[in-house]
Amino acid sequence: MVQHNSDPILTALIQQQWPAASVAGHFSALPGLSGNSLYMQSEQGELLARRAPLQPVPFVNRQREYRILRQLRHRALGPLPLGWRAPWLLQSWLPGETLTAAGFNAQRQAVLHLVTRLHQQPLTGYPLHLLPLLQRYWQLCQQRHWRWLRRLQRLQKQGEPAPLRLAPLHMDVHPGNLIMTPAGLRLIDWEYAADGDVALELAAICSCDGVDAGAWIAYYAELTQLNQSVLARQVAHWQPWLQLLMAGWYQLRAEQSGEETLYALANASWQDI
Repeated sequence: MVQHNSDPILTALIQQQWPAASVAGHFSALPGLSGNSLYMQSEQGELLARRAPLQPVPFVNRQREYRILRQLRHRALGPLPLGWRAPWLLQSWLPGETLTAAGFNAQRQAVLHLVTRLHQQPLTGYPLHLLPLLQRYWQLCQQRHWRWLRRLQRLQKQGEPAPLRLAPLHMDVHPGNLIMTPAGLRLIDWEYAADGDVALELAAICSCDGVDAGAWIAYYAELTQLNQSVLARQVAHWQPWLQLLMAGWYQLRAEQSGEETLYALANASWQDI
């Protein structure tokens, strides 16, 4: 739905970037579960404004997202960050279509080349620690499944796996976050990006529907000169952590949004644990 921008902070942010330009334009609200996003058509071109979540979502921080995108702005990995002023992140709009699930699998090599290029960049300075993140989800949720406590206590006792290789991670690589642009594949939605183990990224990718985990791990190992068996074992070590993270995310977002689909996904996740 086309609307006018009524947020004075976003208006000021746009004027900060283009002092002599008009901020009038067409704004369209975009669907999203972690926060409000606005697509903007104006004399400055096509832009995307991403608002910080109205309700707390652990680890989501638009300022960190802006700084990471700024660090990577010359690497042809994602959108260009244009400015940040709490609670808004302003960035370029990437033209193109998101991948389908079938396209994601068909483009496996291209996706992993893109992910590998990200993993070859210098660390961002924002480390990702899953245990505090899992504990935060537990604290924020009202409904807590008994399987959740059992798994959380088990993981606390085990401790996080020692990283196989530290690198900048996107942490939300799935078909809907990959855009086929005229210049090639690009990643969007960098709100969970941070430094972590490359095997954790692979574990998240392998959790996507229809993914042949063995094929993805084998090709990533080939690209990065990692031992395939060692990488596969490390991915398996991270899977219980990632499974609980996803279940906690579904539970929190279901409670915050009241959406039945998210409740169904949360319930299915608890049954899988």
